[in-house]
Amino acid sequence: MVLNRVLAACLVAACTTATSAVALAQGLAPAPAQPSFQGGAISEVRVEGTQRIEPSTVRSYLTVSPGDAFDPERIDQSLKSLFATGLFADVTMRREGNALVVAVVENPIINRIAFEGNRRIEEEDLNKEVQLRPRVVYTRTRVQNDVQRILELYRRSGRFAATVEPKVIQLDQNRVDLVFEIDEGPRTEVRSITFIGNEVFSDGRLREEIQTRESRWYRFLTTDDTYDPDRLTYDRELLRRYYLKNGYADFRVISAVAELTPDRDAFVITFTIEEGERYRFGKVDIQTSIKDLDPAQLRESLTTNSGDWYDAEAVETSITNLTNAVGDLQYAFVDIQPRITRNRADQTIDITYEIAEGPRVFVERIDIDGNVRTLDRVVRREMLLVEGDPFNASKLRRSERRIRDLGFFEKVTVTQQQGSQPDRSVISVNVTEQSTGEIEIGGGFSTTDGPLANFGIRERNLLGRGQDLRFNALVSGRTQEFDISFTEPYFLERNLSAGTDLFRITRDNTDESSYEERSTGAGFRLGYPLTERLRQRLSYTLSQTEITDIPSTASRFIREQEGSRITSAVGQELTYDARDSRLQPTDGYFVRLSNDLAGLGGDAYFLRTRLAAGFYQPLFAGSVLSILGEIGYIAGLGERVAISDRFFIGGDSLRGFEPAGIGPRDVISENQDALGGNRFGRGSVELSFPIGLPEELGISAHTFSDFGTLGDVDVSGSDEGIRDDETLRLSAGVGVSWRSPLGPIRLDFAVPVLKEDYDRSEIFRFSFGTRF
Repeated sequence: MVLNRVLAACLVAACTTATSAVALAQGLAPAPAQPSFQGGAISEVRVEGTQRIEPSTVRSYLTVSPGDAFDPERIDQSLKSLFATGLFADVTMRREGNALVVAVVENPIINRIAFEGNRRIEEEDLNKEVQLRPRVVYTRTRVQNDVQRILELYRRSGRFAATVEPKVIQLDQNRVDLVFEIDEGPRTEVRSITFIGNEVFSDGRLREEIQTRESRWYRFLTTDDTYDPDRLTYDRELLRRYYLKNGYADFRVISAVAELTPDRDAFVITFTIEEGERYRFGKVDIQTSIKDLDPAQLRESLTTNSGDWYDAEAVETSITNLTNAVGDLQYAFVDIQPRITRNRADQTIDITYEIAEGPRVFVERIDIDGNVRTLDRVVRREMLLVEGDPFNASKLRRSERRIRDLGFFEKVTVTQQQGSQPDRSVISVNVTEQSTGEIEIGGGFSTTDGPLANFGIRERNLLGRGQDLRFNALVSGRTQEFDISFTEPYFLERNLSAGTDLFRITRDNTDESSYEERSTGAGFRLGYPLTERLRQRLSYTLSQTEITDIPSTASRFIREQEGSRITSAVGQELTYDARDSRLQPTDGYFVRLSNDLAGLGGDAYFLRTRLAAGFYQPLFAGSVLSILGEIGYIAGLGERVAISDRFFIGGDSLRGFEPAGIGPRDVISENQDALGGNRFGRGSVELSFPIGLPEELGISAHTFSDFGTLGDVDVSGSDEGIRDDETLRLSAGVGVSWRSPLGPIRLDFAVPVLKEDYDRSEIFRFSFGTRF
C-alpha cells in the first residue's frame, strides 16, 4: 500500500531545516545576518541546491548583487524575500571569501492528491474544495489551509467530529504524493432545541417554524437534524418573520447558542427571545408627492387594513401591489416607503405608504453569467426588464423568481450595479446550473387500477434551449398508457407554449361496462398568457378509438358501440388561477372553462363543454377548507354521442361510489353495464387538518362530503332496461393522507347518504404511488 512509504514523522525537509527556516515556520523572522557579512564587497552571488528553478530566478529575488557591499540588513531582507516566494523549504546564506553563497532546498512539486476514508462526501466535491493541485509547489501552510477547508466542508454536512491528517509520500525528482487521511466520524445531530422567553407560542410551535429539527428516527432522509451554523442564522430570521407576521413588532432574538455535548456527538440549541407586545394596524394611509396621482384609486391594492393584527408580510405585499398599480398608471419612476408609527399605549401601529418620484434610472445592460449549457436567451426571456426600460425593483425581484422557477439552476442571484452614467443601471444575473434530466421509476396500488408501475424519462432543458422532451409509460391492472411529448415554451421566440403529443392508451372497462377501449393518436397544443393569472390553451387532437372484447352477455347498447372510429377535435381551455400553489394549495381560487369540438374530419361529431372551479381558505392553524365544483355537457352534432366520449362519475370523482358507479345503467344486462351520461355535475367540500403529529411528517386528516349527478344518455331504439335518474347522490366520509418519503399515500372511508338502488357503492379507497 502506498501509505507504507509515508514519512509519518516529518514533512518535506523538515528534519534538516536551518535555524532561519525554523524561525519562519514558527511565524518569526529569520535569524539576523552573521557578523562575517560585514565589510567588503560582493564579488559574485553563487546559488546552490536548485533543481527546477533557474539560479537567475533565485538572484532576481535578492536585494543585493555583485559589486554591492556586504550589508547584513539587505542580506536579511533577501532571505525574507526568498522565503516569501513559497518556492523553498529552506534557505541559508554564507560568505566564502568575497562570494555570497545562497543555498536553497526547493519545496517539492505535488505529483498527485488523493483522499482516503471519505464515504459521505464524494472525491469530486473534495477536489473542488482544496486549493492545492498536481504540478503545484507543495508548502505546509497550503496543506494546513486545505485541511481546514475539508473540515469546514464536513462541518457544513453535520460532521463536527471529523478529523483530517495530511500524509506526504516522497517520490524521486523532488516530487511528492499528498494523501488526506479522513476520519469522517459520526453525524453530529441536534439532540434538543429549547426556547427561553416565549410565552405566547409553545416550544413545539416554534420548532415547526424553524428549519433545524431535533434528531428523530424518522428523519433518516433529511439532514435538517444535523447542526449547521448557517442554518441556525436562517432560523433566527424565520423566527423573526413568524413573530412579525403575527403582530409582534418588537420581537427580537437575543441569542442563539449551540453547545456541543461532552461526548461530541450532538448539539443542544437554545434560543433566547423577547416577544414583546402584540400590535394591530391603526391608521392606514397613502400619501404621494407625485402630481395628478390620486391615492384613493390605489387603496384597493393594500392588503393591510385598520384593526387587523400587524403583519410585516402584508406590508411588503402592499408595497409590491402599489408599485405595480402606479406602474400601470404610467409612472415608471416611483419610490414607495412605509412610514411606521408605533403607539405603545394602545398597541397599534399607524402606517403611511409614502409614494415619491424615484430617481430616473434606465437599464443599460443585462449581463448573464454561469450558464455553461443553457443559452442566454432562455434566461433573458424570463426577465421582465430589457435594455432601455426604466429600472423597476419590483420587476427585478419577480424576474429573479421567474428564472428560479424554471428549475434549470441550483442557484440564481440577480443584482443591480452602477452603469456607465449615474442614470444607468447594469443588471447582473449569475446562475449555477443543475441537472435537468430525470428518470422516473414508480410503483403503487389503488382500488381503481390495482397494482401499477410507472417509468418515465425526461429532459426539461433539451440542448440548453429550455425545451421539454418526455416519454412516459404506465401499466396497471386495468390501464396501459404510453405517451411521448415535446414542449417548446417560447414558440417563435414569443410567449407561446407549443407542444405535441403521441399516445397509446388501453383501458379495461369490463368490470363497469363490459368492453375494452384502445386509443391511439396525436395532439398539438398552443398556450399563452392573457394576464399574469389568466391563461388560454388551444389544442387539436386526432385519434382512433376502438371498442373491443364485448361479450355476448353485455348490454345491447354496449354491443352496438363495437368497432373503431376516428375523432378529429379542436379545443380550448381558459384558466384563471389565483391559488398560492398548484400542487398543494392552501389559499386562493381557480376557474377553468374548456370546450372541445369534433367534426373537422373523422367520424365523430360533438361539442363538449366543462366548467370547473375551486376555492381554498385556511382556517385554524394548519387546516384548509376546500370547495370544488364542476359541471359538464356533451351534445352530439347530428348523431348520438359514443360511449367513449360520454362522462362517467365515481371513484376519485365521487367518493363512496365505485368508478362509473352512478348514472345511466342497463339494469337488465348480466353485468348491469354503466352507459355514461351526456351531462353531469359534481362537487366536494373538504376540511384538511393536522392531527397533532410533527408537521414535517406530512400526515393530515380529512373530513369531506361529495355530491354529484349524471344522466341524459341517448341510445338507439327502445330504452327498456335503462335506469337514468338524474337524482342527487351524496356521500360523507373521513380520510388520512401521508406525504411519505416513498410517495403520497391516502386512505378514504366514505358512506353513501343519498343513492339509487342500482348504484355501486365503495366504502374504502386506498391509493399509493411513488417515484424514485
